[in-house]
Amino acid sequence: MADANKIVRYFGKATGHVQGVGFRMYIQQHAQEIGVTGWVRNMEDGSVNMELQGPEDKVEQLMDIIEAGNYFIKVEAFQTEVRTVVDGEIGFKIKY
Repeated sequence: MADANKIVRYFGKATGHVQGVGFRMYIQQHAQEIGVTGWVRNMEDGSVNMELQGPEDKVEQLMDIIEAGNYFIKVEAFQTEVRTVVDGEIGFKIKY
């Protein structure tokens, strides 16, 4: 079970039908609602990369939302790696 007091950061790479479907805004909206910071960016290979930071339980909740997608978003694979927490990070940005 995730720890609500432990702050974590993950790099994530999503592949599938994840570009041209509002995926970055979908992630940003949910991150802001849940209270997760970080960033998301489309990559030239058609994947979407991101870093997600916050309480472990909230980050796991967001990762579940990302993997679930919606009617338009179809995540076929979602790989994650642990990263070092960024002190003082605020907000969730879409990078271009």
